[in-house]
Amino acid sequence: MQIIDGKKIAQEVKDQLKETIEQITMQGKRIPQLVVVLVGENPASMTYVRNKERACEAIGMKTKTLRLKEETTQEELLTLIDQLNHDPSVDGILVQLPVPAQINEQQVLQAIDPSKDVDGFHPLNVGKMMINEATCLPCTPKGILRMLQSIGYEDLSGKRAIVIGRSNIVGKPVAQLLLANHATVTIAHSRTKGIENLCREADIVIAAAGVVKLVKADWIKEGAVVIDVGTTRDEQGKLCGDVDFEAVKEKASAISPVPGGVGPMTIAMLLENTLQAYIAHEGGRENGCTTV
Repeated sequence: MQIIDGKKIAQEVKDQLKETIEQITMQGKRIPQLVVVLVGENPASMTYVRNKERACEAIGMKTKTLRLKEETTQEELLTLIDQLNHDPSVDGILVQLPVPAQINEQQVLQAIDPSKDVDGFHPLNVGKMMINEATCLPCTPKGILRMLQSIGYEDLSGKRAIVIGRSNIVGKPVAQLLLANHATVTIAHSRTKGIENLCREADIVIAAAGVVKLVKADWIKEGAVVIDVGTTRDEQGKLCGDVDFEAVKEKASAISPVPGGVGPMTIAMLLENTLQAYIAHEGGRENGCTTV
């Protein structure tokens, strides 16, 4: 059984990005910049933002966090996004979710220039992903694909995959990326009947339901690959995922842990997307991010 070490893979990605940014610096060119907009003081969001700041600083990427009051209006936020859209020194714009109730999340995401949408959530970028065109891929799904590639799953032809969860952030896009890589994909969710039987047929299980230890060992086919996207806390307050890790690891050929699996990959992919957006901007192409 192999542990898919997301922390290690993410560090390898960041090392490559750091080397590229060092070359950009030596050439006297403008440094890529990511701007994060944080509205309010959601504790989890504040932690995520700090982690992103540290990651940017570690690879030499410029970063700025704009912290807005909880009472910020939608109009004020949209005005700020418009300013960032027109700022040539900004390559990536990320509005940290969730936003306060008075703000329409979809309108905010749609207001971001698609070429600066390093989260990959703008409808234009989502549409490009659906037709397999070069685009900014959503960070967590992109990271999951990179994790599968790290264990030799670069061509998923003939593989059966199940995605548990249908969110716009993880479930739906990761299913699309698996399909684009020639897997046969099933999407399961809270209303799916017989979900355990579907899992038993899968070569790849992506658990992204947000339910503590939902996936049991008897759901898993011998030798399957299991990626756990869940990050919730059990009754003892311990961070754990959607997979009963200790039991499932005895049957899986490879499995990602929580923490140290998908989480670090998400931030690494965000940095990679920002660098790709920078390259597209510097090359005069305004059609969004390219893919590696």
